[in-house]
Amino acid sequence: MAMTKKDVKDLAIGVGFLLPNILGFLAFTVIPLVMSIYMAFTDWNLEMHNYFRSEPISFVWFDNFVKLFSDPDFPQYFGNTFFMMIGIPFGVAGSLVAALLLNMDFVKGDNRKRLTVTMILTAVMVSCFGLLAVLGLGGTGMMILMVSLVGGVFILGSIGGKTVYRTLFYFPYFTAGVATYILWKKLYSPENGPINNALRPLLDALTPVAILISPACEAIGIGLLVVVGLFYLCMVRRKLRLWRDGESGSVSIWLGMILSSLPLVFAWWWVSPTWLHIAGKEEALSLLSRNANWVLLLMLIFLGIGWGRFLYNFFFVGRKYTCIIDRGIGDSTIVDGSAMVLNMALVGLCCVFWILPEMAAAEEGLTPPNWTSDYYWAKPALLIMGFWGAIGSNNMLLYLAGLSGVPQELYEAADIDGATPWQRFWNITWPQLSNVTFFIMIMAVIGGLQGGFDMARVMTDGGPAGSTTTLAYYIYTQGFGTGRLGYASAVSWLLFLMVFIVTMFNWKFGNRYTNE
Repeated sequence: MAMTKKDVKDLAIGVGFLLPNILGFLAFTVIPLVMSIYMAFTDWNLEMHNYFRSEPISFVWFDNFVKLFSDPDFPQYFGNTFFMMIGIPFGVAGSLVAALLLNMDFVKGDNRKRLTVTMILTAVMVSCFGLLAVLGLGGTGMMILMVSLVGGVFILGSIGGKTVYRTLFYFPYFTAGVATYILWKKLYSPENGPINNALRPLLDALTPVAILISPACEAIGIGLLVVVGLFYLCMVRRKLRLWRDGESGSVSIWLGMILSSLPLVFAWWWVSPTWLHIAGKEEALSLLSRNANWVLLLMLIFLGIGWGRFLYNFFFVGRKYTCIIDRGIGDSTIVDGSAMVLNMALVGLCCVFWILPEMAAAEEGLTPPNWTSDYYWAKPALLIMGFWGAIGSNNMLLYLAGLSGVPQELYEAADIDGATPWQRFWNITWPQLSNVTFFIMIMAVIGGLQGGFDMARVMTDGGPAGSTTTLAYYIYTQGFGTGRLGYASAVSWLLFLMVFIVTMFNWKFGNRYTNE
C-alpha cells in the first residue's frame, strides 16, 4: 500500500525524534564495534601509526590471537579474572541474607522505649571505645567515628524502621565507584589504616595463643584437610543419589564431580610451592615438604574413594530412573560451585595454620597484612571490598522485590505443618526466588568477566607483580598503555567470546533449572 504524504510526514517526525539516539548508537556502539573487529586482524600500533609516523597498516590475520596465547603473562591475567569471580556466590548469598533481614517485620513494641534503649546502648558502646583509646589499646579516632556511625544507624532504624535500614543499605551504591575505591585504599593502608589499627591489638593478644598452639598447628591443618575430603565425599554421595533418582543427568553429575574435585587437586599445589621453582623433576619431588607429602597422600585417598565410587555406580550399578542428560545442570553449577569455593577456602585456612608457628615466632609477632601492596593479599583485599559492595547493591533490591511476590498462603500452610524456619526458606522462599537468582547470576558472571578494571586502576595499578590485573585491565594497558590497539582488540573479542559462551550456557541450562 502506497504511503500518503501524511504517512511520510509522520515517519519523518518520528525519525527526527529518534535521530539523536540513532546517531549516538552509531557513533559510540556500531562504528567502534566494526573498527575493533577490523583492528583485531591488523598490526595497528600507535607507536608506528600516528600523525607523525604514517606507516601502512597491514593485515596480520590471526597473528594477534596466536601472540595472545603465547604471551607468558596471559594465563596469570586469565586466572586473576576467574579468581575475582570466586566472590560472586558470597556476594549473592550476602545480598539474599540482607534482603531476608530487611524484609522482616522487626519493628514492634513502644517506639519511645525502643529508641531510649538504643540510644543508651550506643552511648555505652562509644564510651567503651573511647576508654580503649585513652588506655592505649589500639583504638583510634577513626574507629570511634565508625562506632558512632553504627550507633547512629541503630538510632535512625529505631525511629524509621526497615525503610531507613533499606535506604542506608543501598546508599553506598549511589557513591561513585572511584570515590569508594579511594576510601577503601585508605582503609587498607598498612601503616595508619583503620583496618590495621583495629587488627594490631587483636593480633598482639592472639600472638601468645598462636605460640601456645604452634605444636598442634600441623595436626589442625591435616584435620582441616580431612574435613575437606569428607565434605567432598558427601558431595559425591549427594550427586550419585540425584543421578540414581533421575533428578540429575549424566552431564550434570560429571560436571559436579569435576567441580568438587578441583579443591583436592589444587590443595597439594598450593601447600607445596617449592617444586614450581626447581628445574629437575626428580630433584623437586625429593625436596617436597612433609606437609606436602601428607596433602598428596590424603588427597589421593579421598579422590580415589570418590571417583572409584562414582565410576563403579556410573558404569556398573546404574540408575533407577532415567532423565535427559542435561537435567539438573543448574544444581551442579550453583550448589557444587559454591561447595568448591568453600572447600578451597578451607584449604587456604589449612595453609594459614601451617605457617602460623613461623609467623608467631617472628620478633614482632603476628602483624596485620599489607593488603593491596602484598602479592598474596591483594586479590583477597579486593574480594572483601567487592563483597561489601555486593550486599547492598541492586541484587538486594531484586531479592526484596522477589520476596514481596512470594505467596503468603505457602507460609501459612508451612506453619500449619509445623515447618521450621530453615524448612520454610529451603522449600518455599528459595524455590520462589529461583527466577531472580537466575537473572542475578547471569548478570554477576558477565560483570565478573568484564570487571576488575576500575578497582585495579585506582587501588593497585594492576599490581603487585600483576596479581590484580584482570583481562579488562590487560586490554586497557595494551591498548592505551603500550598503544597496541590491534592486540588489545583481539583480547577484547576473546573476552566477548567467553561472555557469550557463558551467557548461552546459563540461558540454556539455568533457565530450565528455574522451572524444575
